[in-house]
Amino acid sequence: MLKVGNENNMEKNKSAIIVGAGLAGSLWAVYLAKAGYKVTIYERRPDIRLAEISAGKSINLALSTRGWKALDTVGVGDQIREIAIPMYGRTMHDLEGNLTYQPYGKEGEAIYSVSRGGVNAKMMDIAEHDGGATIHYNHECLGADTKKGVVYLKNKETGEELSDQADVVFAADGAFSAVRYSAFQKLDRFNFSQHFIEDGYREILLPAGEGGEYQLEKNALHIWPRGRFMLIALANEDGSFTCTLFMPHEGDAGAFDKLNSKERVNTFFKTTFPDFYEMMPNIADVWEDHPLSSLGIMRSYPWHDGKTALIGDAAHATVPFYGQGMNGAFEDCTVLHELMQKHNENWESIFPEYSLVRKPDGDALQELSLDNYYVMRDFVGDSAFLLQKKIEAKFSALHPDKWMPLYSQVTFSEIRYSDAHKNGLRQDKIMKEVMASMENIETNWDSEEVMNRILEKI
Repeated sequence: MLKVGNENNMEKNKSAIIVGAGLAGSLWAVYLAKAGYKVTIYERRPDIRLAEISAGKSINLALSTRGWKALDTVGVGDQIREIAIPMYGRTMHDLEGNLTYQPYGKEGEAIYSVSRGGVNAKMMDIAEHDGGATIHYNHECLGADTKKGVVYLKNKETGEELSDQADVVFAADGAFSAVRYSAFQKLDRFNFSQHFIEDGYREILLPAGEGGEYQLEKNALHIWPRGRFMLIALANEDGSFTCTLFMPHEGDAGAFDKLNSKERVNTFFKTTFPDFYEMMPNIADVWEDHPLSSLGIMRSYPWHDGKTALIGDAAHATVPFYGQGMNGAFEDCTVLHELMQKHNENWESIFPEYSLVRKPDGDALQELSLDNYYVMRDFVGDSAFLLQKKIEAKFSALHPDKWMPLYSQVTFSEIRYSDAHKNGLRQDKIMKEVMASMENIETNWDSEEVMNRILEKI
């Protein structure tokens, strides 16, 4: 638990500005406030808690070990657990409606489904009530002086332009960060790139059954893998599921630009996801309830300049296929907090080390996320892939000190993303060599001979 430095001292002489009241910004506000900072958050959007929160333009999120650590360190994890649903594995749906189940980790290990809108609203409550932060909504960031710790803002309701200054400034304003765009990207030797993948996504809300019951198994992440595209579903608290279709924008026979009429939408779901269509025969009527959105990776470096730093998606936005975007952003808070302690809050020492230490993990998370897209899309229904996972699980159970599956390293440990990525590549090479060299591997996969062959290669 993070110790509160001066809870009884009402006057806070240290000040911090956070641009963005999203997940990373709200959590980081609690860390800073409990370290004795007067925290002010500027958010471009209206207060989402005053509007009805729907699935919207957002994929349900999956909380795992790294995220829980960051939340629990400041004592707010239990407030998020109240709205989190455990998922113990993946359930794959084939064209005939047959189900295949693959556990995520050891017995009892789970990732947790949370609605982005729901968890963001809860994090705003926590920032204000647990962190004592002041959040100004409808304030658009126009620019920043990174060296001086100044942000330039516009009140979207009144049109008034204003500025504010603090000891430290954190840009937590997402993949299309205004601070990064208007200030960092104008700096000499600042590197930035963006890469949009060919696929986009559209959300579909699968409602609860007539009695409010779940129409699918609640405690699993559901995947309909179809080669070049896939549908996934994560449970919500009210019995509904947030479903997301990932597919090419154009060019392929199964692409979003082909689904341009109700008839085509109906035909597509009837033939491609027949068991889903049975649950939601009105899919064509609600097809455009949520927008078609793009998926991209944003790389930048360094993540700091002067008194200002980038955190979360502003520094390392990724695609959502490892369920680690939120966890990675929360882990930024963990790393920054540890550096605050190491350097006794000397930001001139903290920021350079934060950029240097954390950048390889941001890059590795992006590579892992892209790799896992192909796993989810192409391989979760593939017999060779599933066999490899079974062999790995058995070997890991026999030799837990020598082998942890990549997914467990990323999801159920605090191993650095960069180390997990390297370990995963090495382990995959070993597995493929063993499987290619063994005859009748399909029938004797759990034999002592196979286990010893892996042991020899480690």
